[in-house]
Amino acid sequence: MSPAELTQAVEDNLRNLGLEALDVVNLRSMLDVHGPAEGPLEEPLDTLITLKKRGLIRHIGLSNVTAKQVADAQKMTPIACVQNFYNVANRQDDALIDTLAAQNIPYVPFFPLGGFTPLQSGDLNQVAEKLEATPMQVALAWLLQRSPNILLIPGTSSLGHLQENLAAADLLLPDWALSALDNIKP
Repeated sequence: MSPAELTQAVEDNLRNLGLEALDVVNLRSMLDVHGPAEGPLEEPLDTLITLKKRGLIRHIGLSNVTAKQVADAQKMTPIACVQNFYNVANRQDDALIDTLAAQNIPYVPFFPLGGFTPLQSGDLNQVAEKLEATPMQVALAWLLQRSPNILLIPGTSSLGHLQENLAAADLLLPDWALSALDNIKP
C-alpha cells in the first residue's frame, strides 16, 4: 500500500467512524500473506508516524511481523501492540511474546481458536473433558495463562459462543493440563 493509499485509508476510517483520531492502527506486513516474513517496513511506518504527528493516530501497532521487524520499528517509534497468528497449536512466537511481555507491550493473537481451520487435538479434547469445559475454552484459558501481556479478541457470531468464550477467563488450568497442552504440535 502506497503512502497516499495508507493515508486515505486512515482518513476514510476517521470519517466513517466519526472520529478525530484512531486509538491504534496496526501496520500489517503483507510481505507474505501466510505469515511473517523479513523485509522492510520503513516506508509505511513513516507514513503512520506522520499521521500520528498530525494527531490522526494515537498509537501504532504491528501485525504479521517478525521479531526483527518489531525491533527495527521500535527504533523509529513506540510500538503499542503486536498482532500475529498464535494459539495452543501454533506457537512460533513464544520468544517474541516473552520479549514483548518484558517491555509491557500487549500481544494480540489472531486466530486464537485456529481461524478457518478450528483447533483439533486429541490432547486438547482430553484436557477439556477432564476439566468439564469445551476444547475452545481450554484453548483460550491456555492463552490467558501463557503470558500476562496476551490480549484476547476471539471472534464470535452468537451470544452463546460469547458467553462460552468469557467463561474461559475463569478456567484455571492445573499444571498437568498445561503440560499436556504445551506438547500439542501443529
